[in-house]
Amino acid sequence: MKVIAIVSRKGGSGKSTIAIHLAVAANLAGKETAIIDLDPQSSAAKWSDSRSSEFPVVVSAQASRLEKVLEAAAKEGADLVFIDTSPHTETAALAAIRAADLILVPCRPSIVDLRAIDDTIDLIKLAKKTSVAAAVLNGVPPQGSLGDEAVEAIAGYGIAVAPVKIGHRSAFVRSLTDGLTAIEYEPKGKAAKEINALYKWTCTQVKV
Repeated sequence: MKVIAIVSRKGGSGKSTIAIHLAVAANLAGKETAIIDLDPQSSAAKWSDSRSSEFPVVVSAQASRLEKVLEAAAKEGADLVFIDTSPHTETAALAAIRAADLILVPCRPSIVDLRAIDDTIDLIKLAKKTSVAAAVLNGVPPQGSLGDEAVEAIAGYGIAVAPVKIGHRSAFVRSLTDGLTAIEYEPKGKAAKEINALYKWTCTQVKV
């Protein structure tokens, strides 16, 4: 079983969106998949409540219970577990980072978000996990050079950047409202294409 933590100390970076979309992509690819929702706002769990499918399984948990929940997921035969974290709880973020085989740090290409990524990277460095961490640019405008400029800015923090950028697309918002993901809502759309590419890259990182 491989564990992927989605971590950012900045609110509104798209952690839940990425966790949910990657989990569904994995499920559609035939992987036994679960999401552990450590965020008190329970965005992933609420999305699951509005969903007709029972997969992927979403479990709300506290950071202090993370190890036990991961043990249970392994016993149930999970191939991939995605941990959705809170931006405001350092304890939960650090627990997820330490448990992870891969850490994804969503970041929007704005100066405010790029400056805020430093706090998250400090936690990753504290756990000595920079070698298995990568920023994921999210909400990138379809036009302009903001995405490329953000890649250059993040390089200065000593963390890798995923080669797939996630665009600012309405399919993400509309699909989640209906308990779906962009892959299910608009399978041939640009949002689905980006998520599938990010999922395939993620698999190469954790070797599944």
